Amino acid sequence: MMERVRFPEGLELSRVIYGMWRLCDDPDTSARHVQAKIEACLEQGITTVDQADVYGGYASERLFGDALRRAPGLRESLQIITKCGIIAPVSRHRRARVKHYDTGKSHIEASVDHSLKLMGIDYIDLLLIHRPDPMMDARETGAALDGVVASGKVRAVGVSNFRPHDRSLLQASMRNPIVTNQIELSLLAHKGFTNGDVAHWQELGVPIMAWSPLGGGALVTGGAGAGLGSCLEAVSKRDGVDPAAVAVAWLLAHPARILPVMGSNAIGRIRAFSDAFRVTMDRETWYELYSAALGHEVP
Repeated sequence: MMERVRFPEGLELSRVIYGMWRLCDDPDTSARHVQAKIEACLEQGITTVDQADVYGGYASERLFGDALRRAPGLRESLQIITKCGIIAPVSRHRRARVKHYDTGKSHIEASVDHSLKLMGIDYIDLLLIHRPDPMMDARETGAALDGVVASGKVRAVGVSNFRPHDRSLLQASMRNPIVTNQIELSLLAHKGFTNGDVAHWQELGVPIMAWSPLGGGALVTGGAGAGLGSCLEAVSKRDGVDPAAVAVAWLLAHPARILPVMGSNAIGRIRAFSDAFRVTMDRETWYELYSAALGHEVP
């Protein structure tokens, strides 16, 4: 069985999350094919899916919703994450003059309602503010997030790409806890382990999520560099898995309880997500990979 992670507010997510960032990039965007991807996740205990209103030019939530409408029984097996706050001048925001962020009350409320409608669901399990907003009024944003939880439209709220000071500012104006942060973490984006980002959430005892855990695919397409690539390959051969599984296992081994957000449109690759749990990741193996990623041994 897939490990599950408990969050504040009674939220429980699968340790690996299926990310739908590139759902619209698949040549086959039919509800049948999206349903097949979801079912491939559920077969391995991956019950949590990650969306955002802006994904696919504001079209990804609708594609996901089409699959749920085709197979409505899937909803009760899933925990659905989505995000709001980015205004890109396309689709329903095509009249925007510039890409920008909006964390105001009216935008958050409208985004929640729109996401619920597109996905055809009654509530969102976890709503994230997608990016730190330099124009954020923390009192207004905090009250809006508390409000959507009180309404029953959202079970819990979190943030994405926030630094510790961004979280502290927003949390100070909220009744409900900020239950997670989704940040970029991988063998190629490892600064979070030393710049305080991961340590901050460990101190709070709150699990975090890692987007792009395969470095945008570079960790499996040869873009990681010869040293790291060779190290990944050696471990993958030892344990009989793909190098992608090794890269994900490296994150899973960290005591911060990191939840990798895995994205793929290939059913075969989706079915292999849980291979990461077959990797033996002891401390020395972890540091072998980390040193290869740094390009030198640790001081």
